Amino acid sequence: MRKVKWGVLGTAYIFERDTAEGMKQAENCELYAIAGRSMEKAEGFREKYGFQKAYGSYEALLADDEVEAVYIPLPNTMHYEWTLKALRAKKHVLCEKPIAPTMQEAQEMYRAAKENGVYLMEAFAYQHSPYIAALCDEIGKGVIGEVRYMEAALITSDYVPGNIRMRRETLGGCTYDLGVYCSSLILRILNKEPEKIQAVSTFSPEGIDLYTTVLMEYDNGAKANFVCGMVLATEKNACLDRFQIHGTLGSVESVEFGFNAPGELSYRIRTFEGTDEVRTVSVPQNYRLEVEQMGRCITESGTPAVSEAFSLKNAGIIDRILKEIDY
Repeated sequence: MRKVKWGVLGTAYIFERDTAEGMKQAENCELYAIAGRSMEKAEGFREKYGFQKAYGSYEALLADDEVEAVYIPLPNTMHYEWTLKALRAKKHVLCEKPIAPTMQEAQEMYRAAKENGVYLMEAFAYQHSPYIAALCDEIGKGVIGEVRYMEAALITSDYVPGNIRMRRETLGGCTYDLGVYCSSLILRILNKEPEKIQAVSTFSPEGIDLYTTVLMEYDNGAKANFVCGMVLATEKNACLDRFQIHGTLGSVESVEFGFNAPGELSYRIRTFEGTDEVRTVSVPQNYRLEVEQMGRCITESGTPAVSEAFSLKNAGIIDRILKEIDY
């Protein structure tokens, strides 16, 4: 199996907490280069995670012809700039969610990928999970009939004021950080954009949305709702993830579930005919799955599992929500 030489732009927490392990587990991934804002920081990550090279600037990594693909875990405000630079350097890019602050910027990024003949994929690790695939299969087979209502939630701890999630200038806030999970799950299940969106938020003194509720209505009469928030015990890494989907023949709801969680995850199906079953899916490390899938696209001319069309639709939904809450 050919391994793709990966470079990582930045030493962000998401890389340390999740993606590093996924990249180490990925069979077709070679941890080739790491870049930080200082050579000292990059060298520390090289030694810790086993990269072959360390660079003291992002530009230096992009200038390395050996780098085939780049993972971008930088703050939201930096996705657009550095994804474009990486694409124009002929690197394939896996960019953390949200792929861009606006749909317009996301469109420009995908246009640049096409112009340079490289892949661009938004890093929604959970979208690669066999749990989500099983859920979509249940809906697709009509087990609960036509979907009439869906709800989802992702609530986490809040953070100290210096955290980038808590600052307006780094595009913090729960909609950008958490709401994109809920909106993308609903989009994956319902497979269409809402006709109408209403949203309301509570804000921190710094002006970021701490808690947001979104109502969505569809042209076929279906409804969806999600809540996201950073309101649990400060810096405790606490999390509440859940969903329910109701159809004309029954319902399915999360039992053991986390958006990016590995392990034995389950959901419950109940139908009006009397079925009541909990079904369990074994889920590998999600970040491994997305890195391997991106790698297969590069080596086998595949198609990104998180497609351009999907990411642009989700970005458009987030644009509409942010307009509703005046963010």
